[in-house]
Amino acid sequence: MLSTRKIACVFLLFSLAFTTHKYYLSLTQIEYNNNQKSLEVIINVFMDDIELAINKEYGVDLRLTTKQELEDVDVYFEKYLRKNLSFLVNNKLIEYNFIGKEYEGDLVYFYIESTAIENPLSLKVTNTILFAYFDQQQNVIKFKNGSKRQSKILSKATNQALLNF
Repeated sequence: MLSTRKIACVFLLFSLAFTTHKYYLSLTQIEYNNNQKSLEVIINVFMDDIELAINKEYGVDLRLTTKQELEDVDVYFEKYLRKNLSFLVNNKLIEYNFIGKEYEGDLVYFYIESTAIENPLSLKVTNTILFAYFDQQQNVIKFKNGSKRQSKILSKATNQALLNF
């Protein structure tokens, strides 16, 4: 039965990769690196959705993955993320560095990191990515700290998650 589920999941993911999506979902994966005392974050969103949002928000035409893609596209990505994503560790707002982005299929992966995080007990994530443009948008938060794992689903009505270390 497990292999049937795996086959069904692979088929579903494969078929979704080649169709226009009819759902609105982002995934934010956060891992606390105890050795580096840092939060390592990977965010993936559908390319057409983030492009639409940034084009409308900042009055630009990003033209992602084309020869006409704006040279300073990372500036817009970083600006949008800073406006729509924040982290509080132990109730203190933390700064993060935008490392970069990567395109894969119809997804954009964003990489960010926050350093100098000592003795974290809690992490509050506010994620409003794409909520202003898609009422059905859901932002999944997955958190890993060593062997501990937590997941939360955020929506327009509930755009914050509290995760404990």
